[in-house]
Amino acid sequence: MNFGHADRGWDFRSLGHGGVNFEEIIRNLNHIEYQGPLSVEWEDNGMDREHGARESCEFVKKVDFPPSDIAFDAVFE
Repeated sequence: MNFGHADRGWDFRSLGHGGVNFEEIIRNLNHIEYQGPLSVEWEDNGMDREHGARESCEFVKKVDFPPSDIAFDAVFE
């Protein structure tokens, strides 16, 4: 079925408009010391593509954060 078809049962959503917990993903990537790129494959049949692509890039930049370079409890040592 085509994207956006009512009988599909699911559809792609632009970043930040669905149910994915991106903060948890970033925390896990930081935990495993991932150093690679973050990329977006944008597909949202219900949103203008120029708007969605721009908004998605801004969203990725907003949710990406560097890991701490010290352990939280190191201050107590």
